[in-house]
Amino acid sequence: MIPIRYVEPVFRPPSEAESLILPVTDGCSWNQCTFCEMYTAPQKAFRARSEDEVLESIRRTGALYGDQVRRVFLADGDALVLPTRRLLTILAAIRTHMPAVRRVSAYCLPRNLRKKTQAEVDALAAAGLKMVYVGAESGDDTVLAAVNKGETFDSTRSALDMLGAAGITRSVMILNGLGGTAHSEAHAMASARLANLTQPEYLSTLVVSFPKGEQRFRADFPDWEPLDQLALFREMEVFLSALELKRTVFRSDHASNWLVLKGTLGADKARLLAEVRSAIAQPEHAPLRPAWMRGL
Repeated sequence: MIPIRYVEPVFRPPSEAESLILPVTDGCSWNQCTFCEMYTAPQKAFRARSEDEVLESIRRTGALYGDQVRRVFLADGDALVLPTRRLLTILAAIRTHMPAVRRVSAYCLPRNLRKKTQAEVDALAAAGLKMVYVGAESGDDTVLAAVNKGETFDSTRSALDMLGAAGITRSVMILNGLGGTAHSEAHAMASARLANLTQPEYLSTLVVSFPKGEQRFRADFPDWEPLDQLALFREMEVFLSALELKRTVFRSDHASNWLVLKGTLGADKARLLAEVRSAIAQPEHAPLRPAWMRGL
């Protein structure tokens, strides 16, 4: 049994399936994005965990599994909101008590980096923070405002540039369909422009989904109309067509996606576009995920 206190539900990126999940905060300090239901449960109200609790969790886990843990994911949704000094202390403890760890990663809200200097981000990279996941959602300021993201194109770009300058691997996520029918093309084009200017190491797309209903979302975005399957594919075609990436691993294989796409951009751009265009022209013959298999 891992000697760490978890507050359910616990979320982590799919690629962190084999990582030790180490909560350093509970919940998300922003938690106002109308499309996100991850941290809306009462027990997930935002709080920073005490430094003593986190360090004790590291020490005790290290004593039991220190030579087995290879990756650590700093949870919950907002680890980088912590002061740099505290993050450096946590990273140092991981190095001491879990010497086999080769990668520490975390979610990152761009707003968190506004309070940090480039030197601080560089220090985090040097201390072992190797990868962050940035939910950009969109590059379009109108869409970002409508979903109460609390970010802009410029704030997200600035954060991605700071992380890239520090040598921290960036995994960026865009929400297919977030702009609805009215903003679909603008959403796709601005999101591609954000990726082009920052050249993230990883880029993925999910389809916007509302497992608990759309009421919270529509309160701030009343004219939003969802994209049907064909419109989602057409938005993806616009997005891929506008991408000018040199060496970015691209994934559109989350459970929310109808059409699974995988490749490296730009090497596989022509193939990926061909797959999307084939699905647009002949959806009945495309290798689509069955509706019952889709979800969060």
